[in-house]
Amino acid sequence: MSTFLFDEIVFGPVKSRRLGVSLGINLLPTDCKYCNFDCIYCECGRNDIQKMRENTLPTRTEIYAALEHKLIAMQQAETFHATSLQPDAITFAGNGEPTIHPDFAGIIDDTVSLCNRYAPNSKISVLTNATMLHRQEVVEALKKTDMPILKLDSAFDTTIALMNQPVKKIPAFQLIEQMQSFGKQCIIQTMFIQGTYRSQTVDNTMPEELDAWERAVLVIRPERVMIYTIARNTPTETIRKVPGKTLHEIAGRIEKHGIPVQVSE
Repeated sequence: MSTFLFDEIVFGPVKSRRLGVSLGINLLPTDCKYCNFDCIYCECGRNDIQKMRENTLPTRTEIYAALEHKLIAMQQAETFHATSLQPDAITFAGNGEPTIHPDFAGIIDDTVSLCNRYAPNSKISVLTNATMLHRQEVVEALKKTDMPILKLDSAFDTTIALMNQPVKKIPAFQLIEQMQSFGKQCIIQTMFIQGTYRSQTVDNTMPEELDAWERAVLVIRPERVMIYTIARNTPTETIRKVPGKTLHEIAGRIEKHGIPVQVSE
């Protein structure tokens, strides 16, 4: 299936299933996916190791200038049209994992400053695979945002290896412990899929998967949970989206513990 890349540092605003009207920030190259995961469902496609080696990341200065330019343009358009054009969220997403940028902490500081000046009603969100939570500066930066959204697709090493294809092995228990230590401010996001990958069954909606995932969520005790399934093309044709009825049943497992769940079908 065809996939796509974000070809600008700042893109959108776009309509997000989970975040409303979102202005995106891509801290990664614009011509390749650049990530320490290589998820089989990623809408940006698969990692190209050669391109990753050849590419450089946008600088903190370039990111600041691009975001300020966009926010000023939106503010001016808002004045001209006499209607609100401020995004609901300013979201770090893009062509891979944003927290691997070496200046991530400083970029968050810049974004907070720019939002206070130009878009005070917009919330700052970060979509992250949580693999960099061992770095204190990343944790501190994420805690300055309104919505640190941490990925946890499974509580099993084998499923993480199959679904997320991490470049370096990271045990599930380590991810869960790091999320737990992050504190209640975090949001957990989980992608549910079914199908096969290279002749292996991939289905994190199976009872044993859900039991382990539910236990992990209760250990982490996040502010809330976001669950979703495939909405766009993926690089893997043998996986499929999970029915909405199943997603709502999964949500019920967490809601009964008093943790809010947002379902995106």
